[in-house]
Formats: sequence, C-alpha cells, structure tokens
Amino acid sequence: MKITFSKKANMYDTGSIFAVLNTRKEELAAQGRTIYNLSVGTPDFETPMHIRQAVEEAARSADNYKYALVDIPLLVEAVQNFYRRRFGVELAPEEIMSMNGSQEGMAHFAWTLCDPGDMVLVPNPGYQIFKDGPMLCDAKVVEYPLYEENGFLPVFSDIPEETARAARFMVVNYPANPVCAMANDDFYRELIAFAKKYEIVILHDNAYSDIVFGEKEGGSFLQYEGAKEVGVEFYSLSKSFDYTGARLSFCLGNSEIVRKFRAIRTRIDYGVFLPVQYGAAAALNGPFDCVREQCREYERRSRALCAGLRRIGWPVKDTPGTMFVWAPIPAGYQSSDDFCLELMERSGVICVPGSSFGSLGEGYVRFALVLPVEKLLEAVEAIEKSGIIKKA
Repeated sequence: MKITFSKKANMYDTGSIFAVLNTRKEELAAQGRTIYNLSVGTPDFETPMHIRQAVEEAARSADNYKYALVDIPLLVEAVQNFYRRRFGVELAPEEIMSMNGSQEGMAHFAWTLCDPGDMVLVPNPGYQIFKDGPMLCDAKVVEYPLYEENGFLPVFSDIPEETARAARFMVVNYPANPVCAMANDDFYRELIAFAKKYEIVILHDNAYSDIVFGEKEGGSFLQYEGAKEVGVEFYSLSKSFDYTGARLSFCLGNSEIVRKFRAIRTRIDYGVFLPVQYGAAAALNGPFDCVREQCREYERRSRALCAGLRRIGWPVKDTPGTMFVWAPIPAGYQSSDDFCLELMERSGVICVPGSSFGSLGEGYVRFALVLPVEKLLEAVEAIEKSGIIKKA
C-alpha cells in the first residue's frame, strides 16, 4: 500500500541537520569518543526539592488523576502573586491560562487569531516553533530581520507598511533564543506603539527573563503601559524552575485573547495534570533563591566558555543572558552546518548551526550551557587540540 503524507508532514524532514548530528554523535560515542553535547537547551540542574515534594504529595491522591478541565485556584493565585512580586504586574484570573509548555502554546496560538493565509511576523533568526506554529495553523509567515549591528532588535521602520497592516500578530522573544539579546524599556514602548498603530497582536515569549547576567533583573512585556491592550506573554517554568519535563507554561495578558485561546485549547486537551499544577504552584509560591543561584551559575558557565574560546583564537563575545552562547563561525568557514559537523568530528563538541534558526542565522552557531564549568573548559581544550581554530 502506498501511503501519501500531507504537505505539513513533509515539511519536516527526518534527514535534518539535527538528525545527522544525533546519528553521528551516537556513532562517535559507540567508538568511545568523549562527547560534549552543547546542542539541546535542556537544563542539567535538579528540580528543587519543594517542587518535587508538592508533585509527589498531590500524586498520592486518587482525585488528582481525573481530568483537570480548569486551572486550580491555588495555581491561579500563585501566578497572580508571583507576577505581582516578580514583575509588579497585576493579573486578573481571566488573564491567566496554563498550557502544556510554551512549545504547545506556540504551535496552536495562530488558530486563535488567523484564518488560513493570514500573515504572522516572526523573527529571523528565531526559535523554530515561532515559525512552525503559524505554518502548522495554515498562516503565512513573514520574517522580520534581526541583525547584530542593531543589537538583534527589529527596526520597526524597516517593516513595509503593507506588511504591518496585513499582519495579524507578531512574535517577539527577549531575552532571545538563539541570539541571546536583551531589549530595553524604549524598545517595548516602541513595540506597543507599533502594535497599536497597525492593530497587530503581540505574542511575547518570556522564557529566559530569570537568566539575565550582571546582577540585572529580567522583566516582563506586561510591565509596560498598554501591553495588555495589544497582546499576551508566555511565561515558562521550564528554564527558571527546571520543570522542563512537566510541560507547564502560562499565557498571560489580554483577557479577550486568553479567553479565545482557552476555547481553542479545550478542543485539544482536558487541562494540565493536577499534580503538575500543584508542583507549579509550589514553584511560584516558593523561595526564589534557587532561581537566582542558578542564574549565577549560568553566568559563570557563559563567561568561562566565551573567555575560553577567545583564548584559543575564536572571537566570541560575552552574552548578557539566556542559557546559550551565540557565536560567529570561525574564519575560513562558510557554512554553519559544515562547521558543526567538522567540529563534532574533530573535537567531540556538539553545537547547533545558526542556519537552523533561519537564513540570517547562517554564519553563527549556538551553544547550550548545559555542562558545568569544568566540562566546558574541557570542551574548549578539545576544540583547541583539534586544530579547527586557525589562529591569526
């Protein structure tokens, strides 16, 4: 029997660079090679004990294995208190909705605002789901460029008038994956003014606000006047609280958008597993010291990796935050895919080619800070010994 797959299914090739890297990684590991896997942004820290204990306790109750259907009041109140305490933002219950992770939210959000063919603005370079989500919902994706000379921030005046007027929503992500850029107050004010002028909904992905370096505090899009009028924010527990596998994030902000998005999502699932909700409430209500210390550890890792790479002749700038390092490929290389494959082959160090994040990611690679400092320094030494960096 011949099976014909959909156009959507055929958009995602199992022969992608990620599959190639993973296959070769397994082969090298089988040969006994030492591998330093800095490709996937999965935190290597333990989930704090008070969160695990809350999940464990809730999991003992038979009642908690029923359909959730709604967010428990304890969790809603925890989100309200956390956003008030952390960002100075007041949220009403109708402005809060849990999701099975921001990835799932991004995959379905366009159904809330777009009919087939409607336009969505996404960053280039940008995390893949920013583009894939709208495409899976049959929206038309238009990429806005992020250039290093502009601090990897969009230049609103460069977005064509007809594009701005046609766009249904715009995905924004700061602190940014993969480019590690930050956005200041002026940017958010300009973003909100732009959204109001062209009636564009803003979807702000705020996954890394708790990983900002230099004793600085990350913020929230919702802190700014007018933000709730024009959009929503996704806040994730994955990176801040190492709740990654539990898959719990929140869509927060404009109550009308949250209400419509909730209506869509009730057709997809029956709510987040109740023990996971209790664990999330414990995370948001609990001590924040562990999050701050983790941020400091990410900073130590980032500084160690960047300084180490500079020492061996690879000019990589220090990053202001996130759990990644965004680095230009070394002189003498033209393709980020080819460089990543050669780097892994010669040194055992695995990173992600920038081209995986859009055409403007070509010429860069992304490292995930998922190993302790001593292992990162070993990785730098392996790169140096490989001879792949041509010193001037």
